[in-house]
Parts: sequence; structure tokens; C-alpha cells
Amino acid sequence: MSRPRPVRRSEIPAAPVRRSSGIAAVLGAVLDHQPVARSTVARLTGLSPAAVSGHCNRLLARGLLRERPQTTGPKGLGRPHVPLEIDTRRYLVAGAHIAVAHSTVSLMDLTGRIVAEDRRPHRDTEPSRILDDLAARLPALRRAHCAGREVLALGVATGHRVDPASGTVVEHPQLGWRDVGVRGHLAAATGLPVHVDSHSRALARAEQLFGEVSTRTSTVLLFVGAVVDAAFVTQGAVHLGPHSGAGSVAHLPLGTEEAGEPGLLAGPGPGEDTGGPPCSCGRPDCLQSQVSELVMVRQAAQLGLNLGTFRELLGLALAGEPRAVALFRRRARLVGRAAALLLDMFDPEVLVVVEAGSSREPALLAELREEVAARSWVCEDPARAVVPGSFTGTVLATAGAAVALGALYADPLGPWPALSAAS
Repeated sequence: MSRPRPVRRSEIPAAPVRRSSGIAAVLGAVLDHQPVARSTVARLTGLSPAAVSGHCNRLLARGLLRERPQTTGPKGLGRPHVPLEIDTRRYLVAGAHIAVAHSTVSLMDLTGRIVAEDRRPHRDTEPSRILDDLAARLPALRRAHCAGREVLALGVATGHRVDPASGTVVEHPQLGWRDVGVRGHLAAATGLPVHVDSHSRALARAEQLFGEVSTRTSTVLLFVGAVVDAAFVTQGAVHLGPHSGAGSVAHLPLGTEEAGEPGLLAGPGPGEDTGGPPCSCGRPDCLQSQVSELVMVRQAAQLGLNLGTFRELLGLALAGEPRAVALFRRRARLVGRAAALLLDMFDPEVLVVVEAGSSREPALLAELREEVAARSWVCEDPARAVVPGSFTGTVLATAGAAVALGALYADPLGPWPALSAAS
């Protein structure tokens, strides 16, 4: 029985795009098109020239924009205009990403460029010790890299369920955290405004601001690391869910069938030893129990590759070690299976895969897309619809800082003490 032809997106009228506030739209337009004239900003945003001028004056007063030297048309003809650009000379944001085995502290400028980062393993996973360690590492990073710029805020990102409204990690099973008040603890320890969110939602927002243009309005971002989770963007807004649980895809069942290439390690079946405790959901074939970094290292050991870290395994795969390559090929196919399911469930314009192998090795990305092509009922063109993340090499540093920077771009006139003092 042949599959029905999917309805093409071009055959369906586009839904209206959610509009941001006027001043946020202006700041975003300058970020996208800098250096850019006010008249162009008005055209891009649909705002009146008077409204754009007023918003620009506020952003200039706050030190978020700056004016470039006047320019004229060809051969000196035309009315001079003063282009605007994001001012990166005065402010930075700080970021902290809390992973299962380590944490990363970073500094980012207002255009999304990572200025510095510091990654260290956890000494233990007790919440106050990890949070105190993050706060203690930030001053040295600021002294070494701020170069006179002021830090506006601290963004914190981690996996699993995070409530950004309260600044709380609701649940992180691998760390053993539940209802941890991250915002209050770090605000008291650093004296900075603190914004907290899941790393998948933070990376989805970073893609909207600095990454793939196609991610602006309709996106699924699938994060595959030590934690597996996702973020969903609809009409430009990142979906949270009433219980802060949107994107909890770690325990999606993949089925026990194996892709079947010779020499490829099969996933553990019911009752088989995985080299460690089973997944907390009790299933041996859920997404996280098959593709997470810890599982990959255990599977490598079963193949005779006794490595200390996932990074070492990735290095071997990129160097062409056959057993490591086979593991990453299997991972790519299983991630492709999950991606096909998410594409069929949400039908986004684009699905961003943040996964270490396929983001660095085109052959692995091609294998992932082949699995999508074989399994998805609605994806018309996996080469266009499935893309790697934009921040390979700086994913964790970007995630933390993007929480703060995303909040700034969403509400540049909000409660930012350093900006209030400047204006």
C-alpha cells in the first residue's frame, strides 16, 4: 500500500506571525541588518518613522545601540543617513550551564559572540555547592575578559524541567535536583539579575536571534547530550507548558528493532545489562536510554573502547576509528527516528538537531536525514527541514548566556538595573 502524498506547505496559507513589542522589534531589526538606517528599520518593522525614531533614541540612551558615521548615496548624492548597530562596547551578559558532570560559565556580547568560557567538572551534585561554585567562578572571568564592560545579568540553563517564571529547576533526575531555587540563590550570591530556563528553550531562542533565519516562527529543537530534551517554537513563541514540561522527549519509545548494519552494537533489550542502572522510566528502549552520552560511553566499553569521557569517544569517531564511527552512525539513525516522529507530530518549518556527531560530520547528518526520509509522513525535504544547530563548539556556553540575552531582546526597557542607571 503506497503512502499518500503529503500536502505541501506551499499549498496552505501561512498563519499570522506573532508581533513583538515595538521597541523589541526595532532592536531585533538592527541586530539582523546592522548597520541599518532608521528608515530601513521602519520598513522592516512596519512601524512609523516617528515611532522608530523614539524607540531608537531610548535604545541609544541605554547604550544598546550606537550610531555609525553618516553615509550618503553614490557619488555623494542623496540625503545623508546615520546607520545604527548594536553597541558591544559597554555591556555583556553572563551565562551558566549546569550539565550532568560539569558546569560552564561564560560571557557573551550583545551580538551573541562568546567572549570567554570556563568549564569545570562538578565536585558533587549537591545544589548549593554547584551554585556557589558557579558564583565564585564568575568574578575571575569578569576581571579577565570584561575590559571595562558591565555585566547586565546572569542567565542559567540546564536540562529537564525548568520553570523560568520562578527561576526554579523543577526536576533534574540525573543531578537528583527537585524544586531548586536557582534564581534566588544566584541573585543573592552575585548581585546580578538572574534568568533561568531549560537549555533547549535557550538554544531555540539563540537560533531565533543569531542562528538559522528559518527557525524564527516554527521550529522544533532536539537536544541530544547527557540529557535528551527538546523545545518547540510556534508563531515565534517558545512553548513552555503549564507544568514547565514542554520538550520532555527523553522517554519517547523507539521500539526494539535494530537498524542492523554488521558490526553495529545492538541496544540493550529487556533484562540485559547496560553497564549501569536502567533509565528512570523503566524502559530499555526509550530515546535517552539509547543515545545519551553516558550510554554511548558504556556501549563503547562493550566494544572494547574503554574511555573516560564522551569527548574522547567523539574524538575517536571524528578520527575514523571504526567502532566509534559505528556507534555514532547508530546514534544518528536513532536520533533520526525520533526526529521523524517530532516532525510528524508538530510539522515545524525546520527541526534543529543539537547533537555532537551530526553537527561535525556531514556523513552522520546525511544518515540522520535518510532515517527521517524513510520514516516521516509529512517531511517533504529532510535536507532543508532538518538542520544542525548553529553553535557547534560553544553550545553549552551559548545556552546559559542566551537565557539572559533572550530576555534582554524581548524586553529592553524591562528591569535591567545597569541600563536604568545609564539612561
